Amino acid sequence: MPSWLSNLDYQWQSTAWRPWLEFLWDRNHLIRYDPRGCGLSDRDIDDLSFDSWVRDVDAVLDAAGLDRVSLIGICQGGAVAIRYAASRPDRVDRLVLYGTYARGRNRRDDVPLEPEKAKVMLEMLELGWADEDSAFMRSFATQFQPDGTLEHLRTWCKLQRQAASASSAVALTRIMFDINVMEDARKIRCPTLVAHVREDAVVPLEEGRILAREIPGASFLTFDSRNHFMLPKEPAWAELVDALDSFLPGLRESDELAAVLSMREQQVLRAVAEGLDNREIGTALDISEKTVRNHVSGILSKLGVPTRAKAIVRAIRAGLGPGEAGR
Repeated sequence: MPSWLSNLDYQWQSTAWRPWLEFLWDRNHLIRYDPRGCGLSDRDIDDLSFDSWVRDVDAVLDAAGLDRVSLIGICQGGAVAIRYAASRPDRVDRLVLYGTYARGRNRRDDVPLEPEKAKVMLEMLELGWADEDSAFMRSFATQFQPDGTLEHLRTWCKLQRQAASASSAVALTRIMFDINVMEDARKIRCPTLVAHVREDAVVPLEEGRILAREIPGASFLTFDSRNHFMLPKEPAWAELVDALDSFLPGLRESDELAAVLSMREQQVLRAVAEGLDNREIGTALDISEKTVRNHVSGILSKLGVPTRAKAIVRAIRAGLGPGEAGR
């Protein structure tokens, strides 16, 4: 789920974001999008609201042809994920909430000076947005990654410029500060993992505790770090990776094959797994024997296996073996 500070293209270059994206991309079928008013999505729009952010999730999943997914919500994206998971339980398999909240800053009446801090934040946004030399920018980057390098600071500054204008950033932040999805959190029924760093300066640890308490059956993990966005060099990063590997289903073998093989290659691989020779495969698929040989060579190369026997093992694991066609 995207946060308000988002740009699909630039985040792959970002020192702060890239380790996260590479980890998730390597192990899962990762779907990302920029929210309306931000990044590569339209900036000047009439309907900019929390409800529109939630409705857009359905549009993205429909466009991607996905019926059911796991959601990962970070920062404001976590609140959107909570509302969506509560309202569309038929489409959400698992939920990960990292460094996020159910209550925006203006809704934390029990936290001393939190609404006042929200006002100051908005003023600083207007004055120092995307200015690398501003006190706001240094403060902003330091909150997200206090143990980061100068390059991390520059990364956050450039992401601001790529994500939104100062006026759009203020409008988006006002929406974030007024979020309250406490009731939605209580309605969630899918397996949920709540994760938070103990010294988070962006979202207080207590907000993570509240989520874990309100979401039925949620698991709660805390990590020894002061970086809202943990750095790969931290011991806690490895702990988070292990936790997500255990919690998320990850790529099935069939998903991996679908990602690297064409539909025709998958048909040929199924036929190979059923014990057919090249001539028989050609007859069954109405293609020449030479074309079959070419497909088999391409399959072995793409799967990184040296023999048909090893390709058959991969096919069986993916459910493409004998007797699996109707499943």
